[in-house]
Amino acid sequence: QAQLVESGGGLVQPGGSLRLSCAASGTIFRINVMGWYRQRPGKQRELVASITSGDNTNYADSVKGRFTISRDNAKNTVYLQMNSLKPEDTAVFYCNRVDTTRLIPWGPGTQVTVSS
Repeated sequence: QAQLVESGGGLVQPGGSLRLSCAASGTIFRINVMGWYRQRPGKQRELVASITSGDNTNYADSVKGRFTISRDNAKNTVYLQMNSLKPEDTAVFYCNRVDTTRLIPWGPGTQVTVSS
């Protein structure tokens, strides 16, 4: 069965950076359009960045210019480089397929807290 494990979160001051990683197993990773989602306190989970098998990327307006998604198919891993972090970026971050009809069971997520 496919599995996802996110890592790299933590506590960071406003303006700081973090790099998240998501390791996938049990799926033909390279053909999946993958995305990073976040769930802010009291809000629904939302897609913030996505990347195709051909490395085409797309971003939510709220993170455009600050976040960069990338992938390493050889390592079955997708990354999210987050720069210029803001308190409103505080959330649990998850990765998964973008096709919501074919979601992999959600991983544990990784907590990102932006606070001074």
